[in-house]
Amino acid sequence: MQNRTLRTISVAPMIDWTDTHCRTFHRICAPDALLYTEMIHANAVLKGDRAKLLEKCRTQHPLAIQLGGSDPDALARAAAVCAESGFDEVNLNCGCPSDRVQAGRFGACLMKEPAHVADIAAAMRAAVPDTVPVTVKCRLGVDDDNDFEKFLGFIDTVASAGCTSFVVHARNAWLKGLSPKENREIPPLKYDWAYRLKTLRPALRVVLNGGIATLDDVRSHLEQVDGVMLGRAAYHTPYVLHGIDAALAGRPMRSRAALVEAYRPYVESKLDAGVPLSAMTRHILGIFQGEPGGRKFRQLLSEGAHQKGADWRLVDRALNAQAETVGFV
Repeated sequence: MQNRTLRTISVAPMIDWTDTHCRTFHRICAPDALLYTEMIHANAVLKGDRAKLLEKCRTQHPLAIQLGGSDPDALARAAAVCAESGFDEVNLNCGCPSDRVQAGRFGACLMKEPAHVADIAAAMRAAVPDTVPVTVKCRLGVDDDNDFEKFLGFIDTVASAGCTSFVVHARNAWLKGLSPKENREIPPLKYDWAYRLKTLRPALRVVLNGGIATLDDVRSHLEQVDGVMLGRAAYHTPYVLHGIDAALAGRPMRSRAALVEAYRPYVESKLDAGVPLSAMTRHILGIFQGEPGGRKFRQLLSEGAHQKGADWRLVDRALNAQAETVGFV
């Protein structure tokens, strides 16, 4: 059976962004992309509100869940729950540098303990069916690590435990001195490390992440690695995500307004279930980014979606306002 998660394009897990509403819109924009949840700690899966934490719509598949944590047993049990819940891939976060994950000895901290990560990967691999990949998202190293052989050693150690797919955010994670936002921007990108990894370990699946924002970027990287992961570019400019996905699939692009309209049935069903409009429209604010009327579209939604009783009529007004602005340009 073909592995449905082996997609060329994926959309990164982003805390507070890639919730179930976001993923539904991203699936409309990118039918062929692999989507990821936000990072969820293993303990939350085991002890928290699973219905809320693991919420997803059937249209979102193929869908990977990213887990955080450092305890092999807890992560294995959480992975089993996620596989049973229908996720198509379980990913271990070894790249987040925030203070919270450092305090919990997970995220990027795990790159300092490759043998421990291998134990985690082995436990997760044993806990889920063979049809569900267990993957790792990592950085190149932590702080001032600048040793490719050390990075390669981390990959080899984890791969020996049965993990054959790695998402490589191609920059270091600084555990002190930089905020999570700065960690996504300041450490220099070293794409050549990911390229070299793929050359030296051709049997591994290598997906590149970090600073990828255009179709030209994607096509260039795909000459060297197996896949690319889009992050902020996909979220802030979802029409870029749509264009990349359509180009690689050989499909014609849809208009921005058509993508928004395709989101309507989902939004209205969730409104009926009591979900506020603002929880869903915040994910479409960037669809007209850089276009005439885009600012007006964002303004109307941002100011009105929080109002009591706000419904799809507000989105219609925002779309009409954007279209009217284009008519005056």
